[in-house]
Amino acid sequence: MRRGIEYSRPGVHSIAVRSVRRAAWLAGLMAAALAAYVLTPLAPAAGSPAVRITFGVPVAFKGTAAVGALFTASDGKLIRHFCTASVVASPGKNLLITAAHCAAGRSLSDIVFAPGYHDGKFPHGIWLIRSVYVNSAWADDRNQNDDVAFLVAGRPGSRIQRYTGAETLAIGQPPQVVDVIGYPNATGKPITCTARARNFDRGHQMVFDCDDYTNGTSGGPFLAHVNSRTGDGHVIGVIGGYEEGGDTPDVSYSPRFYSNVRNLYETAVAGSTAADATLPAPGSG
Repeated sequence: MRRGIEYSRPGVHSIAVRSVRRAAWLAGLMAAALAAYVLTPLAPAAGSPAVRITFGVPVAFKGTAAVGALFTASDGKLIRHFCTASVVASPGKNLLITAAHCAAGRSLSDIVFAPGYHDGKFPHGIWLIRSVYVNSAWADDRNQNDDVAFLVAGRPGSRIQRYTGAETLAIGQPPQVVDVIGYPNATGKPITCTARARNFDRGHQMVFDCDDYTNGTSGGPFLAHVNSRTGDGHVIGVIGGYEEGGDTPDVSYSPRFYSNVRNLYETAVAGSTAADATLPAPGSG
C-alpha cells in the first residue's frame, strides 16, 4: 500500500458530482478536437530526456519535465513529497494524472506539484492544485479498477503543459514494454525502470516487476513509446489499483485504462475549461 497521510475530503470531486456541468460543456466540445489529446502522439516538446537504463533494473535520475512529485504544503512551505503525477495532454494544457488514492481525503490547499523535481531543485516551478476529479466508483467504493485521478494544476489561465510538455493519454492499450517513473519518499530523485507489463486480474489490471518502487511512487506513469529526446510517451497506466499500487517494492500494479478513464478525462477537461479564466496568470507559485 503506497500512500501518504490522509486529510479531510473537501476539494475532491467524483464524476457524479460534476455530471450536470459535464453535460453542458461536453456538448460544446468537438470529438475530433478532443481526440487529438487521446491515443495520438504529441509533437516533441522541450524536456529532459529519460536516462538510458538496463532492462528490468531501476535507476535514479534527474527526472523528466512532464513527471513530478506531489508535495504536502503548509503556510506556504513545502513539507514532503508523497506521490507522483504527470502532465497529460489536454485542450486546456492544465491537467495532471495520478492515482485516486493519492488524493484521498486531501484538502487542495495542502497539495502542490513540482514537475521535474530532483535534488531539491524545481526546474519547472511549483504549481498549486485547484481541482481533483475521481470516478464515483472509486469515491464511493474504492473500486481498484478506478484508482485514477485527474488534477487541474495552476492558477486560472495558466498552462503547465507549455513549460513541461505532456504525456499522451492512451485508452484500451494492451500490457507492453513500459518505462515507469516514480518518486520514492525516502529519496530526492525519481527512479525509472523499463520492463514488460503483464495482464492481471482478468485484464482489469497490469502488473510490473522492478525493485525499489516504495511509498511515494503511487501515481507514477506507465509510459509506452517514449520519445528518447523529450522523455514523453503514451501513458497507459499509473501505479495504483490492486493493493493501491503494491505491498512490496518489487511488484507494482496499475488499473487498465478503459472507457471509465476516458469518461473521467472528458469530465476533467470540461470542468477545467469551465473554471478557467480568459486572462493568463502566473504558472507557478
